[in-house]
Amino acid sequence: MNNKMKKIAVLLGAVLASTSVWAKDTVNIYAASSMTNAVDDLITAYEADHDVDVVPVYGGSSSLARQIERGAPADVFLSANETWVSHLIKNNIVSRDNVTLLAGNQLVLIKPSASEQQPFDVANKQAWLNVLKDSRMAVGNTDAVPVGMYSKEALTNLGVWDTLQPKLAQTNNVRLALALVERGEAPLGMVYKTDAALTDNVAILSTFDPALHSAIHYPLVQITDKDASRAFVDFLKSDKAKAVMEHYGFRTDMGTETFAE
Repeated sequence: MNNKMKKIAVLLGAVLASTSVWAKDTVNIYAASSMTNAVDDLITAYEADHDVDVVPVYGGSSSLARQIERGAPADVFLSANETWVSHLIKNNIVSRDNVTLLAGNQLVLIKPSASEQQPFDVANKQAWLNVLKDSRMAVGNTDAVPVGMYSKEALTNLGVWDTLQPKLAQTNNVRLALALVERGEAPLGMVYKTDAALTDNVAILSTFDPALHSAIHYPLVQITDKDASRAFVDFLKSDKAKAVMEHYGFRTDMGTETFAE
């Protein structure tokens, strides 16, 4: 081999080596805000054993679903309710066969930790008004954000929705609702039990009866069919992953519960 050929071979080898470095698999997971801490830990655990970059995008499930519908490069979607997954199925964006119920949660009423507010009858309209006075209660958007949708169902079934609707501070995701109560900007908030457990700055006043709202399910969706996506989804359904979610208070024994499209 002459010198010219050797140079070409060296350059070609360098290009191939560079290509192999940049060819590392990437999995993009679009996950509900309420899953932020758990998914961060799950990604850390997975990347420790796999040569894969897992990139999370967090937000309200409605916003994430709309991004996916518009072509966002999501490989995996973890929603905080079934409604937005059903929306994607009906619009032929994802397949029903690729949906698994991963976890469950509870809806709670919270207050700032420094508040002296005591539990009250959540079915009593006047009791709510006495607590809120001229302020507003923090909730997720009741028409789009899952925690807000569950909240609206619960308040409607309690018979207090019409009274409380004008007194709601609606946010784009559950973490923003939590933050309003943490900072003392709202005297009450409706969030998931797992979010309330993340901070010492709020306290739980009461847990809503699950019969008051739709079951709080987290459907997991494999969107792309590549091996890296499939492997990561399999990991999320493993006992190791369930232990991480249970650490954050999520319910992972779904029993006979099924995805209701």
